[in-house]
Amino acid sequence: MLNYQPHKTLLRDKTILITGAGDGIGRTAAKAYAAYGAQVILLGRTVPKLESTYDEIMQEGSPKPAIVPMDLKGASEIHYQSLAETILGQFGKLDGLLHNAAVLGTLSPLEHTSKDLFDEVLQVNVTAQFQLTKALLPLLRKSKEATILFTSSGVGQQGRAHWGAYSISKFATEGMMQVLADELEHSSIRVNAINPGATKTKMRLSAFPAEDQNLLQTTEELMPLYLYLMGKDSRHIHGASINAKDSQLFD
Repeated sequence: MLNYQPHKTLLRDKTILITGAGDGIGRTAAKAYAAYGAQVILLGRTVPKLESTYDEIMQEGSPKPAIVPMDLKGASEIHYQSLAETILGQFGKLDGLLHNAAVLGTLSPLEHTSKDLFDEVLQVNVTAQFQLTKALLPLLRKSKEATILFTSSGVGQQGRAHWGAYSISKFATEGMMQVLADELEHSSIRVNAINPGATKTKMRLSAFPAEDQNLLQTTEELMPLYLYLMGKDSRHIHGASINAKDSQLFD
C-alpha cells in the first residue's frame, strides 16, 4: 500500500464529495484529495469541524473546497435532492463520492440493544448512504470516469459478538456496494469498498478505550489506498472490497 506514488495531478479538475469530512479518515481523505488537485465538497454535521478542514486545505494552497452541513440522522429525500441540485449548479458534475460517515452505536449484546439505537445506526450507516447515492448518481453519470467508495469494516465481513447494529450495518454496506457495482458494470462509474482496519480515530478509541493508540496506523498512512482507488490508476478495479492491511495492490 505504501509503494503507490500518485502523480501530483491525479485528481485535477475532479469534484469529490466526502461524508464525515470533519474528522478522522474523512478529514484526512479530503485534504489528500485536495492536495492532488480535486475540488472537494465537505459534508458533515458539525460546522466548526468542517471549517477546520476547510482552513487546512486553504492553507495548503489546494483548490477552494465547499462546505455542506448535513446531519445524516435526520436528512430527508428533499435535503439530498437539494444537495444534488446545488452541486449541479456549481460544478456541473460529480467525479467521486466517498462514503465515510458512520456511527458506532453502543457495543452490547443484540438482546440489550434498543430499537431506537438500532434504527439510528442503520439510518446513518445504511439508509443515508442509499439516499445520498441515489440522489447523486445522475451527477456521477455526467463524469467521464466516476468513483464511489464505501467504507467497510472487518465486522462487516465476519460478525462479532456485541458489535450488533454496527456490524449489521457494515454487512449491509458490503451488500449495497456489490449490488450497485453489478448494476453499474458497463457504465462510467466504478464502485468499491475499503476496510481501513485498526486506525487511530476517535471511533476506534470509543470502541477500544484501553488500546494503545500509538500501535495503530494513522489516517495518513491509509491515503495511498484512498488516492489509488479514487483515481484513474485503479480504473480496472470494480466491485471489490479491499482490506487495507492485506492489500498487495502496490507491491
